[in-house]
Amino acid sequence: MNVTPIKTDADFRTALSEIERLWDAEPETPEGDRLDVLMTLVEAYERRHHPMPIADPIAAIEFMLEQRGMTRADLEPIIGSSGRVSEVLNRRRALTLPMIRRLSEELRIPPEILIQPYDLKRVA
Repeated sequence: MNVTPIKTDADFRTALSEIERLWDAEPETPEGDRLDVLMTLVEAYERRHHPMPIADPIAAIEFMLEQRGMTRADLEPIIGSSGRVSEVLNRRRALTLPMIRRLSEELRIPPEILIQPYDLKRVA
């Protein structure tokens, strides 16, 4: 099979080109096996050299609202009053554990995103 580790960005680009060439390979064939190994190596390289930052909790909530065609008012049963929703989304109040649990369940946002620290605005 002659597959080598991905050590440089040039190796990475070469592996991506090879993956593209093999993309339609049938599983359980030499080409399919090569594709599987190359994809595993590329994923490992990306995790090491191009890690994805965890999303900001408020940005994640806003994104899910947009994706689902929801409004701030739709968060009231999850977070509380319209004032409370406004405080949370305007970063004046932190998410509480009960809010995180409900948001995770209702909006399908992974709790590991919602528990991330984020900056709050100071009230003058």
